[in-house]
Amino acid sequence: MNTDQFLVKSQLESIDSASFTWQTPSNIALVKYWGKSNPQIPKNASISFTLNNCHTITTIDFIRKEKSKNVTFKMFFEGEQKDEFKPKIAEFFKRVQRYCPYIFDYEMTINSENSFPHSSGIASSASGLSAIAMCLMSLEKELSSEISTEFMDKKASFLARLGSGSASRSIQGPLVVWGKHLEIEGSSDLFGVQFPYKVHSVFENYQDVILLVDKGEKQVSSTLGHNLMIDHPYAENRFKQANENLGKMSKILQEGDMKNFINLVESEALTLHAMMMTSDPYFILMKPNTLEIINKIWEYRQENKSNICFTLDAGANVHVLFPENEKEAIHQFIKQELSLYCDNNQYISDRVGLGAKILSN
Repeated sequence: MNTDQFLVKSQLESIDSASFTWQTPSNIALVKYWGKSNPQIPKNASISFTLNNCHTITTIDFIRKEKSKNVTFKMFFEGEQKDEFKPKIAEFFKRVQRYCPYIFDYEMTINSENSFPHSSGIASSASGLSAIAMCLMSLEKELSSEISTEFMDKKASFLARLGSGSASRSIQGPLVVWGKHLEIEGSSDLFGVQFPYKVHSVFENYQDVILLVDKGEKQVSSTLGHNLMIDHPYAENRFKQANENLGKMSKILQEGDMKNFINLVESEALTLHAMMMTSDPYFILMKPNTLEIINKIWEYRQENKSNICFTLDAGANVHVLFPENEKEAIHQFIKQELSLYCDNNQYISDRVGLGAKILSN
């Protein structure tokens, strides 16, 4: 793995101040990544849908200061100073400083907000850290005119990965692969890449409604969950299974095989939670209403010959996936039946999106 390509090699210009605002999406993995080695290298490859409406908007104001050995920043989330977020961001800056030495030259003020509840299992770390990575790369592009847009996205994914593995999949869209896989051209453990093959039309504008079963903070962090895979008795078989499933998913996406898409996506979701329930210590992130929703989806699919299915991230919330041509009927089903199992009847209507976009420069 060649990380030297991401080192700053040219002479950087000097600017006194700059401000950048990026909107970056959350994502939902179809084939899950669970287990890693340092520095943030996945034990298996994964693929995700980039979401359109669940996103983070982050502005970083850079003010030049005297160069020092410390990275200096303030962190605000949804208008309030959040010092409790600083340790994770500080660790991220520590990991990327070799590749972004200019961060020692600036005082940074970070203002961030989500379009969805923080820490509820909708990959807030993915969208949050990818937004910070894009702001850093916008500064780097200002300091070095040699950087292309293609390289900027690639390095942003590389940097975001060092903060949160799934963040590497929140730079581009609509389908992103992270992790080296023999059947995916250009795939890498170091950064996410757009799925390189033509996707069947049935997956265009695919719908994802997120049922907010539990908007509270997760009882077990994703970082701890990943670490529990180190001595997990089923880990090696799981990593092998996931890589095999990604090969199958690649063919499914190209051929439009809805039946096998449903089977594989739901199996991956349940396997992810099975790994949590069989780790030591074991834990359960699903709630009773998560299971009620899953059973309702299965009943609806059988009764209506629908292509509706579900997936889960590392939390209690349920992602309801379905093709656009079933949108009206399934939205009615969600409103009338599934929303009853949500926290305050809340859910987020989303769809597959295209990735990060700059809002101001």
